[in-house]
Amino acid sequence: MSRKLFRNANIYTPVDNGRPAAGKDQGLLNHFPHGAILVENGVIKVIGDEKDVLAGIKESPASCVETGDIHLEIDCQGHCLIPGFVDPHTHMCFAKAREAEFGMRIQGTPYLEILEKGGGIHSSVRAVAEASEEDLYENTRNHVLSALKLGTTTVEIKSGYGLDLENELKMLKAIGRVSQTTPLDVVATFLGAHAIPPVYKENPDAFIDLIIEEMLPAVKDQGIARFCDIFCEKGVFSIKQGRKLLSAAKALGFGLKIHADEVHDLGGAGLAADLCAVSADHLLAASDENMAKMAAAGVVANLLPATAYSLKKSYARARAMIEKNLPVALATDCNPGSSYTESMPFVIGLAVLNMEMTPAQALTAATLNSAYAINMAAKVGSLDVGKQADFLLIDGDSPAMIAYHAGVAPVTAVYKLGEKVA
Repeated sequence: MSRKLFRNANIYTPVDNGRPAAGKDQGLLNHFPHGAILVENGVIKVIGDEKDVLAGIKESPASCVETGDIHLEIDCQGHCLIPGFVDPHTHMCFAKAREAEFGMRIQGTPYLEILEKGGGIHSSVRAVAEASEEDLYENTRNHVLSALKLGTTTVEIKSGYGLDLENELKMLKAIGRVSQTTPLDVVATFLGAHAIPPVYKENPDAFIDLIIEEMLPAVKDQGIARFCDIFCEKGVFSIKQGRKLLSAAKALGFGLKIHADEVHDLGGAGLAADLCAVSADHLLAASDENMAKMAAAGVVANLLPATAYSLKKSYARARAMIEKNLPVALATDCNPGSSYTESMPFVIGLAVLNMEMTPAQALTAATLNSAYAINMAAKVGSLDVGKQADFLLIDGDSPAMIAYHAGVAPVTAVYKLGEKVA
């Protein structure tokens, strides 16, 4: 049995009451200014004020410091200690970046024109088709390890640049390998309905049927993806198509997620509530009525401010969501087209400075609520007895430093299961 004592730490952690934090609870933190954590086999055994933790250790013969049962004592030197970030929405599995397209977009070229010239999502689809599984694995692994250095210890990764059975399975296999060869917890999501393939442009219903009849069963048999997602938006998939696909996925045991109301108020947020999806993501155009439905259904609002930043759009209404008791999570949306960043500190900064979230609310959104957004809160997202010892040391007196020190990740150390990994 391995025991480690982390002491002299300024600990901040969201309060986990067994459900996503909403309303006034969104910014509720436990704070131990002179804190300590006893880690046993990678799991938090005791956490609290240092004097109480040390007293408990000395009173327990089975874990007494004098008997040598504490194998390592780490002095955190008063640094701020917070949970590892959980990134619950990424497209990190792709073959090539699209910086040329980025330059065109910055100069004002409309996305549809970029699409007509062979760019956009279909260029990513072609690149994945041409790439080997090994290529995808290496590229995804590089993104994941970059995120780890910036403090992300748990990450969701979607397929969705395959759009056919062979390439979707290839992407998921690469994601599965990354989960086995990096320190992070990796959660895979099947996003076969990310776009309409050109061959199905005039008959998207047939593509939905293909996903339901052929892709979903094969993905289920492969056993890597935990969730099924769909992009519901004008010009992509309708609410009716989304309901049909997600209902079929739910019947097969997949958790449900939905790209909802990013550009138009199509009703994706309402669909997420109707189907009790784990999260609805983007939500820049979601209506007050559907936000209230999500709150009542316990759906997490997963917001992606780096995408709004990159596309120069208005941000999702995080403050209004919190006031409606809708739990808010944050994610990078790391992808080759609209949000090429692995940095959760950058996302937290955007949320505080542009979405009217307090630092405490943003920390909760990037840890506890984001863990709930991928059904991982029993293991990660907050520093509680029985959860994994996934935490960060940051250079600052409070989590506010993450947003305050703009453009910089003030992460000085990353621990996964009590082991220093970055």
